[in-house]
Amino acid sequence: MTLRVVVADDQALVRVGFCGIIAATPGFTVVGEAGNGAEAVEAARRSRPDVILMDVRMPVMDGIEATRRITASTDVRTLILTTFDLDEYVFAALRAGASGFLLKDTLPADLLTAIRVVAAGDALLAPSVTRRLIGEFTRTVPGIGADHGTSAPPTTAQASDTGSACDRLQRVLTEREFEVLQMVARGMSNAEIAEELVISPATAKTHVAHLLTKLDARDRIQLVIMAYQSGLVSTAG
Repeated sequence: MTLRVVVADDQALVRVGFCGIIAATPGFTVVGEAGNGAEAVEAARRSRPDVILMDVRMPVMDGIEATRRITASTDVRTLILTTFDLDEYVFAALRAGASGFLLKDTLPADLLTAIRVVAAGDALLAPSVTRRLIGEFTRTVPGIGADHGTSAPPTTAQASDTGSACDRLQRVLTEREFEVLQMVARGMSNAEIAEELVISPATAKTHVAHLLTKLDARDRIQLVIMAYQSGLVSTAG
């Protein structure tokens, strides 16, 4: 199976570099390019790639809004291209439906692996990088602002909503699934979950699949966000 990819970045050299790596690798093909968010949305709808590599800061329309529109109208998976100094934008993009994230200085082999992972629906990449993102994400929860991840002190209503969300999770999930969700939210891989619970990796994967189905989550990234927004996991957890 050949993975179809669109590359969206306003820097021509970066875009050409990613396209060259992808096009030169067996099993991958570039089906479109975009220099801004509006072009990215059009390319995603026209070409229906498996994955679109999406820069965040672009003219006309930024990558966050482009991601929101793409995930709302297609099943194309979005892989965010970023640097850590843009964390606040990354979190907003993940909430908009992005399936993963990738550092712009990543190695070519890691780029290709990331595309495969996201195309397969396994949103989380290197757990160590995920944990760093999670650590930053928790600083904006609760009270996440609607625009670009800004934060505000939680209100009494927000605290009540958080408690209710956690209660709903407990009602919907089995005790083991609840436990696995906590581990996923801490950035643990299936292998780490299996080792911690003394179960097989296949069983751990099955538990995660059940979580995705029961919570109607697009991928593991959304499970992480749900866990933190519900108060199931905190910075102290």
